[in-house]
Amino acid sequence: MSLASHSPDEAVRASAKRTADLFGTDYLMVNPTTLTDESIGISYRRRAEYDDVKELPRALAEVQAKAAAGRSKRPKIQQQAQQGAGDGSGASMSLVKRPAGEGAGVGAEGSADQPKSLIQRPSATKQQKPEWHAPWKLMRVISGHLGWVRALAVEPNNQWFASGAGDRTIKIWDLATGSLRLTLTGHISTVRGLAVSPRHPYLFSCGEDKMVKCWDLETNKVIRHYHGHLSGVYTLALHPRLDLLVTGGRDGVCRVWDMRTRSNVHVLAGHKGTVADIKCQEADPQVISGSLDATVRLWDLAAGKSMGVLTHHKKGVRGLATHPSEFTFASASTGSIKQWKCPEGAFMQNFDGQNAVINTLSVNNENVMFSGGDNGSMSFWDWKTGHQFQSIDSLAQPGSLEAEAGIMASTFDRTGLRLITGEADKTIKVWKQDEQATPETHPVNWAPSLGRQRY
Repeated sequence: MSLASHSPDEAVRASAKRTADLFGTDYLMVNPTTLTDESIGISYRRRAEYDDVKELPRALAEVQAKAAAGRSKRPKIQQQAQQGAGDGSGASMSLVKRPAGEGAGVGAEGSADQPKSLIQRPSATKQQKPEWHAPWKLMRVISGHLGWVRALAVEPNNQWFASGAGDRTIKIWDLATGSLRLTLTGHISTVRGLAVSPRHPYLFSCGEDKMVKCWDLETNKVIRHYHGHLSGVYTLALHPRLDLLVTGGRDGVCRVWDMRTRSNVHVLAGHKGTVADIKCQEADPQVISGSLDATVRLWDLAAGKSMGVLTHHKKGVRGLATHPSEFTFASASTGSIKQWKCPEGAFMQNFDGQNAVINTLSVNNENVMFSGGDNGSMSFWDWKTGHQFQSIDSLAQPGSLEAEAGIMASTFDRTGLRLITGEADKTIKVWKQDEQATPETHPVNWAPSLGRQRY
């Protein structure tokens, strides 16, 4: 007899009976005659899929028994708290817990702190609160250059610092008073990079004239030239332990020089655009380079080859900064600063909030990072958490064009208490922390975000 000749109730009953015959009454945990919904399918699946694993393997059961015995020795209040948190969760076999009022068996007060799902958004409150830092303020403006100040370097004893500019000169300034000590001439184009050796009385400079020079600071004369770059040289760095100098520029390669013999030890090729910044450190990767091809490369100095390429940036990488004591570094491109962990270059976090072409980064020992933009914007960040605790604009000097409000170079002095910036209005500005500021007068304006952006 066909099902079509039955009434609806009889058809349902006959269908349920056929299901029972097909799957076996063992698997039906409900009475087929009372079914009007899909509970047969759910109960059958539950029984079929989980019946074999209702009991734990003996070894695992013993481990759990020991753990339960250990828990029973805890204070009674703690046990009660745990039992209260677990009420209503053991009876349900579903992955998603029902909210109160839908048969969860927990009052409205008890369900508030309970996760509604096993797949849960990480709690925003678990994010680390940023450390308090005093705000920075302008301390001194130094004039003297006739072009954009493109390079800065502080000497190891913290007595003076050098600046290089578009007027083709290198000037030595007293750090305490800001007075001019000396002007070095020799470059025939903009000076783009400076470094003072911590172990020799040498100052190294490079410029857009393809020249890399070594100055003897006892005689104030050039004693060595390093020939090899095919175009302008935009950046240089000294190795902290070896007598090596690393330079990079518009020809897209980093050249490693023996400081004394002037020989070109390695040509680190791989970038497809101008090398804008280079940093050296003692441990691998001993050389890190950032390029306008939007990549950061980590170099194996012994082999002279690339040991890693970081391709997370969307725009050209113009600035790098290595932390003075941590094994981490940061890279900056337009509107984006990223923090990385050495030696493999693992991504750590983003520093979000400065929408500008970022030319320069600097970090001090107190976990303060500075970033300077092409539009004169200055941001101060907490290194650990990526929190922007201060954002200000540098004012161009009277008589300057509006477009000359850019920050081209920056460095902290050896103590980390003074920040020196080289700017497009031809001045050098010295900044310091506000001594009167306290956590009460300048509280940390921070709220945890719901989720951290990965890249």
